[in-house]
Amino acid sequence: MENSGESKWTLKSDASSEPFPKCCSACDSSEEPFRGKVFRNRTKTRSMSMPSAHCSAKFRRTQSLHGPSPVTTFGPKACMLKNPKAVMHIQDPASQRLTWNKPPKSVLIIKKIRDASLLQPFKDLCVFLTQQKNMIVYVERKVIEDPAIANESFVSVKKNFCTFREDYDDISNCVDFIICLGGDGTLLYASSLFQESVPPVMAFHLGSLGFLTPFNFDTYQSQVNQVIEGNAAIILRSRLEVKVVKECREKGPVEESSLIITNGDSEPKHKTMQYQVLNEVVVDRGPSSYLSNLDLFLDGHLITTVQGDGVIVSTPTGSTAYAVAAGASMIHPNVPAIMITPICPHSLSFRPIVVPAGVKLKIMLTRDARNTAWVSLDGRKRQEIAYGDSITITSSCFPVPSICFRDPVNDWFESLAQCLHWNVRKKQSHLSSEDEEF
Repeated sequence: MENSGESKWTLKSDASSEPFPKCCSACDSSEEPFRGKVFRNRTKTRSMSMPSAHCSAKFRRTQSLHGPSPVTTFGPKACMLKNPKAVMHIQDPASQRLTWNKPPKSVLIIKKIRDASLLQPFKDLCVFLTQQKNMIVYVERKVIEDPAIANESFVSVKKNFCTFREDYDDISNCVDFIICLGGDGTLLYASSLFQESVPPVMAFHLGSLGFLTPFNFDTYQSQVNQVIEGNAAIILRSRLEVKVVKECREKGPVEESSLIITNGDSEPKHKTMQYQVLNEVVVDRGPSSYLSNLDLFLDGHLITTVQGDGVIVSTPTGSTAYAVAAGASMIHPNVPAIMITPICPHSLSFRPIVVPAGVKLKIMLTRDARNTAWVSLDGRKRQEIAYGDSITITSSCFPVPSICFRDPVNDWFESLAQCLHWNVRKKQSHLSSEDEEF
């Protein structure tokens, strides 16, 4: 049976296949390093790491209509099956299929914190993966420390986990695929953990809103088996590569995720922080009562000055989030594009626009701006932007391969219908509760 099972896979040589010592009860010496207890003995590193120099050279950006070609390997073992019928470097969305270079052995489970309704699904999934599928399960340490699961029923399950800490332990080469339990926020959080190649993500709808989570947990065993066997469709959700450049105005501690640029002088002049964003970049006026005044550059050319509450730069995935609430159109994730949406603009001439993927956007405060601005990335990493600082945004070479329930087209339209019905039910329940109070 083992020989017949292995014949399904196309094995490739791995240059990094050196033996490593056993780090926990769930690992063996044939797997990759940086698991379990090894994390505790490592020098402090960041998972929000900067791309290496050879990576930038390998994926040299071009100003083409369709933007840069995304990386088609996801994590250490997953890749997208090549389609010989692809035209103009864009595949038919329904033909995008997942395949594996080697059988997957490790999985990262992202669970919504402090949600009692997820305790039993989380335990069932962990037991299934560790005991029936013999897989290594990675869980964030704060999930294990959640008081809701600190009881006797989880003792036998927790001992097989490998734990990590966000922004401290690097698991980018340890995880073969990801399973999310919760709402859309779990997928956004999973994206933030991987600043380069992202393993395939399988998201179960166990939260309040499930636009990005197509799977129901009722049939999780059969669905997970299909993914492990490489029988699944995927959709490549593009991300934004964002660089926040700030002038070093005061001497003080510098974040480890930042890159210091000295411009040849002894004193640093700029501090650059780089992020990968799945939904949107929001630049707003913050707590100020004045309107924001932002210069928007496209490939080095000033195209407009945004005067209003701010501006949203989003991916097609993020078009159905804050952008559509601000009046933008909804765009299918397979469309290579970047959306620019003003927030309550003072001028009626500036409406939401769509630009090709691969262009370079730059946002700065205008010279006569009366206040600073604030930027947030997927609702996180919020920070103040002063005059002289800049935000550079372009298409990332590292998309998020999201596993589909059916295919990219049907999943997206079904999600639209479900969200519409969810909003209708919420409105009806709100009206009924008002009638009862009356």
